[in-house]
Amino acid sequence: MRYFIIAGEQSGDLHGSNLIRGIKTSDPEAVIDCWGGDLMEEAGGRLLMHYRYTAFMGFLSVIKNLGKIAANIKKCRRDILDSSPDVVILIDYPGFNLRIAEFASGRGIRVFYYISPKLWAWKENRIKKVKKYVNRMFIIFPFEVPFYAKHGISVEYLGNPLVDELEKKLSSIAPVNETMASMDLDERPVIALLCGSRKHEVEKILPVMISVTDHFPGYQFVVAAVKNLPEALYRSLIANKPVRIVTDSTYELLSISSAALVTSGTATLETALMEIPQVVCYKADWISMFIAWLVIKVRFISLVNLVLQREAVRELVQHNLTTANLVKELKKILPGSEARETLMNSYRELKEILGPAGASSRVAAEMARELREKSNDGL
Repeated sequence: MRYFIIAGEQSGDLHGSNLIRGIKTSDPEAVIDCWGGDLMEEAGGRLLMHYRYTAFMGFLSVIKNLGKIAANIKKCRRDILDSSPDVVILIDYPGFNLRIAEFASGRGIRVFYYISPKLWAWKENRIKKVKKYVNRMFIIFPFEVPFYAKHGISVEYLGNPLVDELEKKLSSIAPVNETMASMDLDERPVIALLCGSRKHEVEKILPVMISVTDHFPGYQFVVAAVKNLPEALYRSLIANKPVRIVTDSTYELLSISSAALVTSGTATLETALMEIPQVVCYKADWISMFIAWLVIKVRFISLVNLVLQREAVRELVQHNLTTANLVKELKKILPGSEARETLMNSYRELKEILGPAGASSRVAAEMARELREKSNDGL
């Protein structure tokens, strides 16, 4: 079978790479073209466009890059026609991918969606396009089952791929003393700063995170940088504060951390699965936040709280993200506190809800099975 997979940002690249490996196991003759990143290419996909050229996030960023986005959609359509796939697999990234779903469906190509857009949070009207143009929706959160059922769409929860990634990463992480030595850290406990993967997030959130360092002299702070952003950006924001930087080593950093300050998103779930107490942080430009407050319908911004359906981890958003508030909440989750133990119990409950590893393989096997059935029906 021929597959065309589209991921528009870093997390999609990660999940896409695991899906590609699963597809190649279930369909050894698979030919896979993709829009994604380095990980998808390493997994065996033929990379036609890197997400660094397509990841426009936030209202203002999208407005500024409308021309580039239109050009990318046009190119993606051409690539799909040139590839002539049996299926187009879309990974999150709804503003772009739902347009591609309409295009592919209109040309008789099957469309699978892996990792649902957050329609339960905002733009629920997009569900009409999902119902019309998507043949199968593969979800990664249990609470999405009743959401889709409400709209007459049958979905099945086969697990969350982050559980797979965690299991794989933990098996290769060095012992604590070796990891700390490799990062040139001393013996003091570590607090990780996970400030996001997008430039505007880092610029808004990292300075507030760094501002708490003077209040915790017994700890050392380390920023989890990403390689798609220049190190000079982080250094300019850190200035003369005693904060270290490690690049593309988030799991390694978390494995040695006593606590973490985490920008909302996938990282909140990764941190919880590694059982690291955290405070969730988010801040953006006021126009984007105002629009978000108007349209977003969920109570929480962190995936941990969304899955548990309660505020297990503290969320500090926009005007609440201040040095004073961050210091107060961080103190609550450091070793020896009652709140820390309560949070750890919530993490254990979260793991039970998400279930065991193997989601990527199970989803890939189901995709390959359905394509074989449809192919046989057409004979």
